[in-house]
Amino acid sequence: MGRSPIRVVLASASPARLATLVAAGLDPDVVVSGVDEKSVQSTDAANLAAALAQMKCRAVAAELADPEALIIGCDSVLAFENGILGKPENAREAGACWRRMRGRSGVLHTGHCVRLGQREFVETASTVVYFADVTDDEIDAYVATGEPLRVAGGFTIDGLGSAFVRGIEGDHHNVVGISVPLLRELVSDLGLAWPDLWIPRSLPQ
Repeated sequence: MGRSPIRVVLASASPARLATLVAAGLDPDVVVSGVDEKSVQSTDAANLAAALAQMKCRAVAAELADPEALIIGCDSVLAFENGILGKPENAREAGACWRRMRGRSGVLHTGHCVRLGQREFVETASTVVYFADVTDDEIDAYVATGEPLRVAGGFTIDGLGSAFVRGIEGDHHNVVGISVPLLRELVSDLGLAWPDLWIPRSLPQ
């Protein structure tokens, strides 16, 4: 099994984003941007997610200086009750997030930025997330695992937190952290065919 002729670089440390791209047939290199996310401020969750994704993508592009590489930057932000729930830094913040979110819904915005040479496209995908009416004990147990720390809204849908999300409206992958359908559209805008990014695979005999 070989590699795609096009080098794909994921400008994110998220294991979930990497796993999603691998499952979709890609084999990206991971280069963490190291940018200070707190340096970007906005009261609009969708705009904030897009700005953060663009900042990550541009930082990695400047570091690599490889005009032939397709660079993908993403960041997720949860809009909740006319505000933004950030990434909990500790157990206290994560618990407080869940006590607000339980039994309610929010909108998870994931900004996507793709760059090839000097060409760049930015777009945000949005998915409504309905949270289960979990108990205090369930919240405490979940927070104790450490999973909800440093992720948007203090939850995941592809791990232990999946039991606490009772439904979504929109793209499931977007809640994981990267919308594969939107990514295909952005790659097409760059003039690339999505199947060209797939890793060559041997078909079963």
